[in-house]
Amino acid sequence: MARGLVVKVTCGADDPERLSQALTVAATAVASGVDVSLWLTGEASWLGVAGRVPDLALTHSVPLADLVAAVLAGGSLTVCTQCAARRGIGSDDLVDGARIAGAATFLEECLADGAQALVY
Repeated sequence: MARGLVVKVTCGADDPERLSQALTVAATAVASGVDVSLWLTGEASWLGVAGRVPDLALTHSVPLADLVAAVLAGGSLTVCTQCAARRGIGSDDLVDGARIAGAATFLEECLADGAQALVY
């Protein structure tokens, strides 16, 4: 049985290195063939909105837009229901392939057999 990875990101452009690290881990896992579910919460929710991935220009880092695209190409991307509502983000605002879901779905994914959860 393949092991799945759930990555929850709780920061946005306010903490660029932590944000970049989380997305790098998720994209690397996708590239390695791991089943990845990326959850965007708090200020990270904006990364699920079309045209809202910031260019942080971090030295020695892959652009965030490329990392998000890599996750979308081979994994799933979810924006937290409450976080989206607080920011006025609706499903029509999201990038293709992203969804809005809540705590029950997050728990289901984290508690699945063989799942590993990481929170940044």
